[in-house]
Amino acid sequence: MKRSQKTPALAAALIAAAAVLLAGAMAVQPARAAVEIDITRGNFKPVPIAISDFDADDPRASKIGQDVARVIRADLERSGLFAPVDPRAHIQTPAAMRPVPRFGDWRVLNVDALVSGRIDLQPDGRLRSEFRLWDVAAEQQMIGLAQTTVPDNWRRLAHKIADAIYKRVTGETGYFDTRVVYVAESGPADRRVKRLAIMDQDGENHRFLTDGRFLVLTPRFSPGNPEITYLSYYNNRPRVYLFNIDTGQQELVGDFPGMTFAPRFSPDGNRVIMSLAVDGNSDVYMMDLRTRGKTRLTSDPAIDTSPSFSPDGRRITFNSDRGGTKQIYTMNADGSDQRRISFSQGRYATPVWSPRGDLIAFTKEHQGQFSIGVMRPDGSGERILSSSPLVQEAPTWAPNGRVLMFYRETPPDARGRGQRVRLISIDLTGYNEREIPTPIDASDPAWSPLLE
Repeated sequence: MKRSQKTPALAAALIAAAAVLLAGAMAVQPARAAVEIDITRGNFKPVPIAISDFDADDPRASKIGQDVARVIRADLERSGLFAPVDPRAHIQTPAAMRPVPRFGDWRVLNVDALVSGRIDLQPDGRLRSEFRLWDVAAEQQMIGLAQTTVPDNWRRLAHKIADAIYKRVTGETGYFDTRVVYVAESGPADRRVKRLAIMDQDGENHRFLTDGRFLVLTPRFSPGNPEITYLSYYNNRPRVYLFNIDTGQQELVGDFPGMTFAPRFSPDGNRVIMSLAVDGNSDVYMMDLRTRGKTRLTSDPAIDTSPSFSPDGRRITFNSDRGGTKQIYTMNADGSDQRRISFSQGRYATPVWSPRGDLIAFTKEHQGQFSIGVMRPDGSGERILSSSPLVQEAPTWAPNGRVLMFYRETPPDARGRGQRVRLISIDLTGYNEREIPTPIDASDPAWSPLLE
């Protein structure tokens, strides 16, 4: 399979027109408005925001406008940074907000920010949307964008608008226009069927990628292509595959009889890093996807596994039991300067470098508690975000480095049925924890980069 940056199927699904700043009577320059959040403080009050249904002239466009506003509200509320006002409390109708809202009607609701918009179905069948974010107290526009796409792409349109709002208010890149690939599990404990599945970050647009005939484990996204790499057991033999999400094409990377942990991509997408057991010894190896050549990076009699690149590709984190228990280590990308960074009590596993480069997420087990936490790359500033007596593992980062997703076992339900495995998201404050809906049990999530 030829590796390319964009397939025709992907290109057809993308927003057709670039975002355009809207100019108008109230489109003043977005000066430093009162509506801002400093999310680095960790102690803040969610911004009260009103997202009006998008105005439209015909019933089909009106229904899309309602759906777009609903998804924007859900995205922003789920982030924990915004508190959307119930639409039933809105005083002003979408049509009455053109071209400028009556800000007094919104101050009555004690909202700080307001979103208005419009949806039009064009003669060629495409969908044109525009929205404006308003600072209610200052009575000024903070940002305005117009976009054109196909009607079936309305959900992505909503996610992109939510990302624009998130970025304008927080100063950070959003993460709503993303997807999550994971291992979908079904069947009894001794005969689990494991399939690859993919969905939007909010659990919508769910579909299965493999049919379950062969066991699959630990999918990982490519940073620049619509591809994932994953480990599959074909006739009990571990194989690594590349899977193109848009075309469904699959490429065998190689057979790895001694693989102990599935590979992750390098930031440039040209290499993968993995753990292989050769002659009974597990070490970290790097493979160049263009030449299929492998380079051994660690040479220790202990078990070295679960490697992950830093976002600049210069460093690697991994875990090793060379000190007697499983701990987190870092090294240069050529294998030099290997050093331990975790020193608290407990056993550490699955370290994953943040896309921002400032933190490493990990799983920790100590005295019967399973925790998801973060630490700085030098090992300082360790913080536990979530802890449970039940197993929770496999953290994966949202592309903005502010939210993590992992999987957790849950206790039997009210009917006494067995434990389930669910996907959980949590932000870096540790307070905004959410379950991500999936149709069946789910493990080993991997968060995509922002979609193009």
